[in-house]
Amino acid sequence: MTDREDFLAWVRTALYEAEFALHNGDTAPRRALWSRNEPVSVMGAWRNAHGQQELAELFATLGRSFSDCTSYVFELHAYDVSGDMAYTAGLEHTTASVDGEPRTYTLRATQVYRREDGEWRVAHRHADTVTG
Repeated sequence: MTDREDFLAWVRTALYEAEFALHNGDTAPRRALWSRNEPVSVMGAWRNAHGQQELAELFATLGRSFSDCTSYVFELHAYDVSGDMAYTAGLEHTTASVDGEPRTYTLRATQVYRREDGEWRVAHRHADTVTG
C-alpha cells in the first residue's frame, strides 16, 4: 500500500470510528488519535482550543454534550500525504443529540495530521457550520 492508501484507510476506519464515538459521548477514541505533542489546536464550530489542557477541556465538554448519534458521514473532498504530514478536507454530516436535543447539521472540516512514531495523529482541526 502507498502512504496515501494507508492514510485513507486510517481515515475511513480509526478516524471515522473515533468521530462516531465522540458523537455518542465517548471521547476516548478521539483523544487517542490526537497528538500529545505541541502544537495542537482546534478552531471549532462551537469552541476553540490551543494546547493540551484546552484540548482536554474541549473534548470533555463535547463528550458531555453529545449523545444518541444515529448518523455520522464524512464526505471527503480532498486529502493528501507529504512525508510525515497529511490533511483532509470535507463535510461532516451528523445526526445526534446535542445537550439532549436532537439535531442534524453539517460541518465543513479540515484537519492536519502528523505521523508520530509511525502512527497518524491529529494536530489541528478547523470546522464551521454549513448554513446554506
